[in-house]
Amino acid sequence: MSLPQPPARAAEFGRDALIVCDNLVRIYQTGSIEVQALQGLDLLVGAGEMIAVVGASGSGKSTLLSILAGIDAPTAGRARVGEADLLTMSRGDRVRYRRHTVGFVRQQTAANLIPYLTSREVIEMPMVAARRRARQRRARADELLAALDVTDCADRRPAQMSGGQQQRVAIAVAMANEPRVLFADEPTGELDTATSAGVFEALRHVNREFGVTVVVVTHDPEVSGQVERTVAIRDGRTSSEVLRRTETSSNGDTHVIAEEYAVMDRAGRVQIPREYREALELTRRVRLALEADHVTIHPDPS
Repeated sequence: MSLPQPPARAAEFGRDALIVCDNLVRIYQTGSIEVQALQGLDLLVGAGEMIAVVGASGSGKSTLLSILAGIDAPTAGRARVGEADLLTMSRGDRVRYRRHTVGFVRQQTAANLIPYLTSREVIEMPMVAARRRARQRRARADELLAALDVTDCADRRPAQMSGGQQQRVAIAVAMANEPRVLFADEPTGELDTATSAGVFEALRHVNREFGVTVVVVTHDPEVSGQVERTVAIRDGRTSSEVLRRTETSSNGDTHVIAEEYAVMDRAGRVQIPREYREALELTRRVRLALEADHVTIHPDPS
C-alpha cells in the first residue's frame, strides 16, 4: 500500500522578484506614542522594472523607500532586495548593501552633491569607498556623464549648474558602483515641468541602457503617468496599482491604455477608496456575496 504523499509546499511569496515586501511593518516610538508607518505592506518588483510609488503625505511611501534603500530598518515582516535580507542585516552588511546594491537620489539637489567638488569628483567618491582603481573610476565617471548628457558639467561644481543638471549628476553618483536598484525620492520635486521631464527621461535612460531597476517615489501625476506601473500606498499598505500598456490600432495609431486595480494583500484585505465608501455609506460592517464570477459588497442595513 502506498503511503499518502505530503502536501506540496506553496511557492515562496515573491520567489522570482528582485524586491519583496511581505507583511512589512514599521513602528516608530516617540515617548509613549507609537506611530505605525507601515501596517503589513506587500509589494513585488521584478528585475528591470521601472515603477512609481505614490501616496499622500503620511501614507508610508517615504518610509518604504528608506527601508528598501537600507537607510531605515523594518520592525517586522519581510523585506528582501536580491539576496539581501533587510530585517536581519548587520551594520556592516548594511554599509556594503548601500555601497554596492542600491543607489539613492534625494529630492533636495543640494543633498545629493558636495559644494566644493566637481561633478567628476563627486561621481568618483563612491568608487573610492569601494576601492576601485583610479583608471576604472575615471572611465566609469566619463561613461555616466556622457549617458546622462552632462559631459560639459564634468569640471563644474553644483553652484555652476542648473537644477536639472544637478539632478542628472546626482543620478550618475547613485549609479557609480553599478547598483542593481536605483531609488529616487521625489527627484523632480524642486524642478519646473520642463526640467522635470528631462530628469525623468534620464531615469528611464539608465533603466533601459544599464538594466537597473528603478523605483521612484513621487506625488507628481505627470511623472507617475510615464511608467508602466504605478503603486499607490494608503495608510501604510499598498492600496491600488495602475498598469499601462501601449496598443496599436488597425490604422497604425498608438495609444496608452491605463487600468486601475485594487490590491488584495496576502491576508485577503482590499482597501475600498474613500469616495466609494462615502457614496454607499459603507462603514464598520459590510455584507459580501459570492456571485458566479465576482464578489459584491453591500452596506450594513442595520
